[in-house]
Amino acid sequence: MSGTVAIARSPLLALRREAGLANVADPDEDLVRRVGQGDPAAIQAMVARKLPRMLALAQRMLNDPVEAEDVAQEAMLRAWKQAPRWTPGQARFDTWLHRVGLNLCYDRLRRRREVPTDSPPDRPDEGPAPDRGLIAADTAHRVDAALAALPERQREAIVLCHYQELTNIEAAALMAISVEALESLLSRGRRALRLSLADLRSGADGES
Repeated sequence: MSGTVAIARSPLLALRREAGLANVADPDEDLVRRVGQGDPAAIQAMVARKLPRMLALAQRMLNDPVEAEDVAQEAMLRAWKQAPRWTPGQARFDTWLHRVGLNLCYDRLRRRREVPTDSPPDRPDEGPAPDRGLIAADTAHRVDAALAALPERQREAIVLCHYQELTNIEAAALMAISVEALESLLSRGRRALRLSLADLRSGADGES
């Protein structure tokens, strides 16, 4: 837990000061205070507010629903444990929680690289889809697979800005990089996704 506390108290705070975000009001401040006091309603509210975001983050980073659920639950457990010790004004709680979630994702990605496997990755069914529902599901699978194939930092930038809806300044602070570096990652990631999904785009154009 000490590692996550250090994240909240040093690099993120310094980056937020550089970005002019250190004094921005934290919408979670009162909720975190009540969670730290053991308020059951506040704990339920935090789970309702944060668990879906952590689940979405982990799913996009890991492309594995089981691992994503494990990461999201672990992130929420750490949030609950951290709440009594949280010091308002040093970093937004949501920013800290995203960093915790990302670190947990990277731990799992690192373990994947360390454990070789002989089984090939799942591939989408390339046969004709019987209805539009399956076509939509296959398209979503392709998008997820293309996102998972991006270099990790490009994927992180895309996920934070496009799926988690953080601003460029917030995402750059979270990733400990400049806004210019973030925009470069976004540009390269978007370009790679367009190339990977070009056939979907051309197919849609042909149907219109």
